[in-house]
Amino acid sequence: MARIAIDAAVVERPGAPFRIERLEIDPPRPGQVLVRVRACGICHTDMIMRDGDLPVPFPAVLGHEGAGVIAAVGQDVDHVMPGDSVLLSFHSCGACPACHAHQPGYCVDFVPRNFLGVLQPGEGGLWRGDQPVGSNIFGQSAFATYALAHRDNVVKVDADLPLALLAPLGCGIQTGAGTVLETLKVAPGESVAILGAGAVGLSAVMAAVIAEAGRIAILDRHAHRLDLARQLGAIETASEIADLVGLFDYVLDTTGVLALLEPAVALLTQRGTLALIAAYPPGTAGLDASAIMSMGRRIVGIVEGGVNPRQFIPRLITYYRDGRLPIEKIIKAYDFVDIEQAFAASQNGSVIKAVIAIY
Repeated sequence: MARIAIDAAVVERPGAPFRIERLEIDPPRPGQVLVRVRACGICHTDMIMRDGDLPVPFPAVLGHEGAGVIAAVGQDVDHVMPGDSVLLSFHSCGACPACHAHQPGYCVDFVPRNFLGVLQPGEGGLWRGDQPVGSNIFGQSAFATYALAHRDNVVKVDADLPLALLAPLGCGIQTGAGTVLETLKVAPGESVAILGAGAVGLSAVMAAVIAEAGRIAILDRHAHRLDLARQLGAIETASEIADLVGLFDYVLDTTGVLALLEPAVALLTQRGTLALIAAYPPGTAGLDASAIMSMGRRIVGIVEGGVNPRQFIPRLITYYRDGRLPIEKIIKAYDFVDIEQAFAASQNGSVIKAVIAIY
């Protein structure tokens, strides 16, 4: 199978706009699959990579919440075949202790395989003429009509499911929901405070409702997001952290704002847990160690909800089918040619989860 021509949204250099252009993509090599992309969600991490705050190999094709249909498979791939509908998630090595423990988000190679787009020997990629283009971001680079993914990060789904709606399950939604349901295992009646009502935070709200949490509070500066959070099941809302009263069993930070972490610790009850699930800038948070130690409080970092996507995404789909995960309320679709508009709406907070439809 020869290279095929594709359309892809290319970022030429850090901070540059997306420009849709014609590239070529290799056929799938052993362990890879070629996916005809139908949709891809926009994640805050895409913005960080676009702006050069991670060492992405520019020029680059980003996009890591892809969904589509298998077009071809390489050798050693036997769990999907051409014509299967799939969702794409993050990439892992499959061989380290974390991967063996079904915790691929903590793979020893997570950073190079996801943020840096590192190709393993013999893997196919993207080309502009005879020059390689940065690809394999989160093992997919799905802001394109076709993407190369891997046997470990494709999840087969039923053909009747709306791919443009479910694409964000592969990152943002599984991060918020997985944190609540899998890593923290919130029990009925326990209390949860969520800092930030973006896609991750609102997914955590929906998951807290599924978990039958007794008290669900959420913090955000955008009134329309707080309104939606109440529709999704939040009981208390606040625009300032000082307005969150009482103590909580769990506090989830989705904002990445270091200044919020010390007051977040103060919101924890004895033996309460602060979950860090955002992208944080370098620096220190100035936490009071004695307030953590003396109350038996815990702080845990969580990547991608701490889930195995091939096990957890089907669970999310069951919740969606049952009407318990109404993600349609947080999603707005954009045409591929409007990718810049979609990023602007995501960045200014007017849209919670933008999804690019690629047909």
